[in-house]
This record gives sequence, C-alpha cells and structure tokens, in this order.
Amino acid sequence: MAPAEPGEASDIHCRLDELLESRGLTLTRLSELVGVSVVNLSVLKNDRARAIRFSTLQAICEVLDCEVGELLVVRRADGGA
Repeated sequence: MAPAEPGEASDIHCRLDELLESRGLTLTRLSELVGVSVVNLSVLKNDRARAIRFSTLQAICEVLDCEVGELLVVRRADGGA
C-alpha cells in the first residue's frame, strides 16, 4: 500500500476528546503530563496528524490509562467510528 498523499484524508480517528473528558483532564494538563505541546496534541485531537511517534503514543496511553485501540480507531465506510 502506498503512503498517503498530502491532503489525503485518513480513515484513522483519534478519540482524544472523549478520553480526556471521561478522565476529567484538559488538553493543557495532558500536554504537561506527556511533554508534548498543546499545538501538537490539538493536531492529533482534530484528526489532522499525519504521523505520531510511538514514544508519544505510549506516553499518552500511559497518562490516560488506555490502550492504543481505545485512542485510535478506524472509521467505518458507513461513517461510524
């Protein structure tokens, strides 16, 4: 499979908003705990990220006490996540 082209939409959805809300955390607090800028976390949260480092993914999952599959999900062709 070829890499995504610039501007090509991804079928991966980030559930960061939902996980933050359920844990009573803000994006700013997550940024402090993970050591990643609010801007970069916002890009991820809004499904605009083109890549994520495994170390960042691991740190987010550790802070949110979740699995990668809870944070990142594949969107279904019918529009569901």
